[in-house]
Amino acid sequence: MPFGHHKEAPTFEFHRPTPGEQLIHFEHLQKSFGAKRVYDDLELDVRAGETLVVLGGSGTGKSVLLKCLIGLQRPDAGRILFQGHEVTGFTEEQFIPVRRNVAMVFQGAALFDSLSVGENVAYPLREHFPDMPMDEVRQRVAEKLALVNLPGTERLMPSDLSGGMKKRVGLARAIATNPEVILWDEPTTGLDPVTTQSINAMINSMKKKLGSTSIVVTHDLVSAFAVGDRMAMLANRRIVQVGTPGEFRRSKVPEVRAFLDARRVELEPGGMS
Repeated sequence: MPFGHHKEAPTFEFHRPTPGEQLIHFEHLQKSFGAKRVYDDLELDVRAGETLVVLGGSGTGKSVLLKCLIGLQRPDAGRILFQGHEVTGFTEEQFIPVRRNVAMVFQGAALFDSLSVGENVAYPLREHFPDMPMDEVRQRVAEKLALVNLPGTERLMPSDLSGGMKKRVGLARAIATNPEVILWDEPTTGLDPVTTQSINAMINSMKKKLGSTSIVVTHDLVSAFAVGDRMAMLANRRIVQVGTPGEFRRSKVPEVRAFLDARRVELEPGGMS
């Protein structure tokens, strides 16, 4: 279905999903950037309460999938459903409640350099809840920073933070609105092994503490096996396999096998190969 026009969407409130139910559905997605075709006929489901890892090499469109879900990119054809509501073709205004319920932790943390840590975390609250009293904003900011193990850092500036701390502040900002879904765009890229392990622990912790659903896009196999309930492999412009980590280790799908074998050395120290 081409998107040459925007359709009116009903006003809706998102309900707290039942764990295990279908929360997000990508259906027959097609996407190109000029002559480069990213998706031909992509199909993928995300279940409430799970951490779904999307694996794939560089340039396969992993991050584009996240951006299509929240309207930062537009698919050329196909449908995206969130809690049964079709969001493809939404206007910017119609995407507001989606972005309130689906938060993205960007690869580079994407903090505002001129704002303090506290102001960065408060930003989505001011954006989505402009009438929220300042006392409540401050309380929410303190609560989220404590949740990511950075209590009392409100007055620090991004330039004062390490790479791992920036990721944590990015997460605190993402969860400030109490979203149903957290999108993680290459969360461990460029981090040392110790910090990577702490980010993996944080992803697992958010699931336990918030009951949130996560989609993690990565090419880091160690992280994928550390956090994923299910995994999806993106290759040749489509999803070639979806399954548990155990099913992926035993996979006979050629694209999955090649991806795992090329990175087997990554898994050996953790005893996962």
